[in-house]
Amino acid sequence: MNLRNVAIIAHVDHGKTTLVDQLLAQSGVFRANEATTERAMDSNDQEKERGITILAKCTSVLWNGKAGETRINIIDTPGHADFGGEVERILGMVDGCVILVDAEEGVMPQTKFVLTKALKMGLRPILCINKVDRAHADPDRVHNETFDLFAAIGATDEQLDFPHIYASGRNGWATLDLDKPNDDLSPLFDLIVDHVPPPKVQENKDKPFQMLNVLIESDPFLGRILTGRIESGKAVPGMAIHALDREGKEIERGRITKVLAFRGLKRTALDEGSEAGDIVAIAGMSKATVADTLCAMEVTDALPAQPIDPPTISMTVSVNDSPLAGREGDKVQSRVIRDRLLKEAEANVAIRVTTTQGGDAYEVAGRGELQLGVLIENMRREGFEVSISRPRVVFQEGPNGEKLEPIEDVMIDVDDEFSGIVIEKLSARKAEMTDMGPSGAGKTRIQLKCPSRSLIGYQGEFLTDTRGSGVLNRVFSHYEAFKGEIAGRLKGVLISNSDGETAAFALWNLEDRGVMFVGAGEKTYQGMIIGENSRWDDLDVNPIKGKQLTNVRASGKDEAVRLTPPRVMSLEQAIAYIDEDELVEVTPKSIRLRKQTLNPSFRKKRIRPE
Repeated sequence: MNLRNVAIIAHVDHGKTTLVDQLLAQSGVFRANEATTERAMDSNDQEKERGITILAKCTSVLWNGKAGETRINIIDTPGHADFGGEVERILGMVDGCVILVDAEEGVMPQTKFVLTKALKMGLRPILCINKVDRAHADPDRVHNETFDLFAAIGATDEQLDFPHIYASGRNGWATLDLDKPNDDLSPLFDLIVDHVPPPKVQENKDKPFQMLNVLIESDPFLGRILTGRIESGKAVPGMAIHALDREGKEIERGRITKVLAFRGLKRTALDEGSEAGDIVAIAGMSKATVADTLCAMEVTDALPAQPIDPPTISMTVSVNDSPLAGREGDKVQSRVIRDRLLKEAEANVAIRVTTTQGGDAYEVAGRGELQLGVLIENMRREGFEVSISRPRVVFQEGPNGEKLEPIEDVMIDVDDEFSGIVIEKLSARKAEMTDMGPSGAGKTRIQLKCPSRSLIGYQGEFLTDTRGSGVLNRVFSHYEAFKGEIAGRLKGVLISNSDGETAAFALWNLEDRGVMFVGAGEKTYQGMIIGENSRWDDLDVNPIKGKQLTNVRASGKDEAVRLTPPRVMSLEQAIAYIDEDELVEVTPKSIRLRKQTLNPSFRKKRIRPE
């Protein structure tokens, strides 16, 4: 049987997962009476809730087309730059990629990032211009933009001669010529079989077994499951193997207990094993991790692993030591938090965990606020209570000892009327504009080079400035010399000066002071942030003071207390909002903001900003 391994790569929201749904449905993976779900590959809770892909996942379809029966292993990848580490790892398993570009939005920063990685590895790309049935679609412009991008990032002549196809992933059709409509995806299947070469490693099927581990997950019955492409030989259940690290040093010895192949959305155990070229998951090892080589006992050389781009943002995760600690979560000890973070770093090579000097807090470095936010959200759902600091960028040292900071490529689409305020705000944050022009439908596209530091906490302000209509896309570009100080949050906060439950009467009197983050009847403690001050300085206030009732003044005589609804922040918004001397307290039920030092007597007085 023919075999093809292909990855689907694109910018976020360009339709990868929806297209994979249709590929699965049209290849006959689902029985006629089987319920199909939308975005079937987005299987974990956070992916379903956020509507994004977070983890790269493998599936497999059988296609009976012009070239006969072919098994196509398809890998669906995340589109957010924060999860770029997932994309970098899996590109080594495939021989070709379908690069998906939205027919209206065109080429975006993440498109450039994943395409650069794919071309560097010598993959043969197929351009799929998706959503061609949208009102403002311009497939010819997008085709030219993509060709220019290929040329700009140094594609070879062979790679520049890429085939292109037009598609509507949601409606499940593809065509090589827009003048010849079609009602299914068979042209895309046939193009993948024609253009993507069969795995070269199939020639090695008579050599000893070797496989590079790319993805790792845990199963309650099978233990650790390692996924990768078999580079040589055959994986058979019961076979003795050992694991080597990148330097070729042996980590452990063991036996393959199960060989699992991807068949549609399910994994099937193969009794007779699987040969070189196929993507499989292997159970039976307890220590081997990502980038390790699993191989037969006689093999002593490790397979080369793709280097992963370094993390650019870090934050401190520590034990929750607030007065309300331990009331909502059951995993509160430093040791348990450490084990969980190390387990995450083992499975996700884009995250790095180090212990701080005191030993009671951990520095977690990753690609962006969203990636770190997803990790903390997973932890709180598992019952953890933690305190998180404001994200900081990871600086590097240049050849002459100078300080270097990460710079990002930023692409912004806004309505024409808001372009001025966006440029003004980002220029004040040391951004440099590289291009600006109309993108159709009354919108302007602005391209900038911007320090990662200046984008921390900017997303909320950006949405306010553009009335929620702006779209900001960013991807790490390179390191540059330190750009100097950037002004932080301009407003101070309202801080509770006592422990207890908030009273509606007290909050009603405080509403003139600023925006509240808490409602009536919520638990509060000294040092907890309960609102944003309308001025530049921090203000200690009493949110639990009730109304004095006497026999002269009854409680019902005054006007009824009507509170403005508080501003409730999501985890990412809270992490981006806090200042250097503040923390986010995260528990399974609550997200609270607080000062690092709870006692007001020990806090430094703020100096008025210039």
